Amino acid sequence: MKKALTIAGFDPSGGAGLQADLKVFQILGVYGLSAVAALTAQNTKGVVAVEPVSRQFLKKQLDVLMPDLIPDAVKIGMLLTEDNVKIVARIIREYSLRNVVLDPVMISSSGKRLAQRDVPKLLKEKILPLCRIITPNIHEASMLSGLKISSREEMKKAAVILKERGPDTVIITGGHLTGRAIDVVYDGSFHYLSAKKRHGEYHGTGCTFSAAITAFLAQGDSGLAAAKRAKEFMANVFQRTIGTGKGMKLFAI
Repeated sequence: MKKALTIAGFDPSGGAGLQADLKVFQILGVYGLSAVAALTAQNTKGVVAVEPVSRQFLKKQLDVLMPDLIPDAVKIGMLLTEDNVKIVARIIREYSLRNVVLDPVMISSSGKRLAQRDVPKLLKEKILPLCRIITPNIHEASMLSGLKISSREEMKKAAVILKERGPDTVIITGGHLTGRAIDVVYDGSFHYLSAKKRHGEYHGTGCTFSAAITAFLAQGDSGLAAAKRAKEFMANVFQRTIGTGKGMKLFAI
């Protein structure tokens, strides 16, 4: 059985962060490993507070795990601090981890900042060169590329800029633009993943999509094939949502 590691934040609601990642890994037939980089107090209405796990303890989690269980793919979510970005980059290099997927979580859908000031700069310098795939939404892609994105053409320009930083494939998700939800995939050529725009707000969409990509990479898919299968997976999980909370809907996986 293939293994996938998520390094991300803890979400008490279970709809995002490492809990969502582990659910996706399980349903897609991949054994899930996890390391906690940050703790959050949140529910379906939004993030109220966040605290980092210390760099020493994040490193300890990974140093203990890696000699025993080397993952076939790695997903990086919210790291929160500059120190934790540096630790994760060091661990990836030290253990020659492969199939690294970055979901650059920096701000919550409710507007809570989830990254210290220099995290975008350090992600570009230290994590992007080690990635196989990155999956920013348009807001995250704007922060990382320095471009203000409000159209598909600007998504394409940002994807080119970000690929120059080192990842094999850049996927900028387009759910925040008007019209159909079209993701721009750039691996040296442009590809487009289109889906019907979903009405309402859903908790953990970016986490779920990037976790699915990670699972498919662990199973041996190419980057583009993993992206296409993840898009199909998202279409299915959008059909199974629950509204048991008072805010955003949750994926019933």
